[in-house]
Amino acid sequence: MVNKTKTHLVFPEVILKEIDKLVGKRKRSRFVVEATERALKRMRLLKAIKEAAGSWKDKDHPELLKMGTYKWIRKLRKEGEERLKRVQR
Repeated sequence: MVNKTKTHLVFPEVILKEIDKLVGKRKRSRFVVEATERALKRMRLLKAIKEAAGSWKDKDHPELLKMGTYKWIRKLRKEGEERLKRVQR
């Protein structure tokens, strides 16, 4: 079971009315928690993307330079599909 703590949040009245209209007064907390979870997931993803920026170097992936990203990905997918067919036999 997840520990829960009460907190005091202040919302603009117009937003609170819209939440109540769409999900109902008795479901405010769940709505806010779910919206917050989505926002946190997005923020963590953006942070990871920023931290990883510049970690990909073209010189480390000459296969991409030779055939281009599209062809390289198509080649990988084809190889994966062929392997799957062999395993399923």
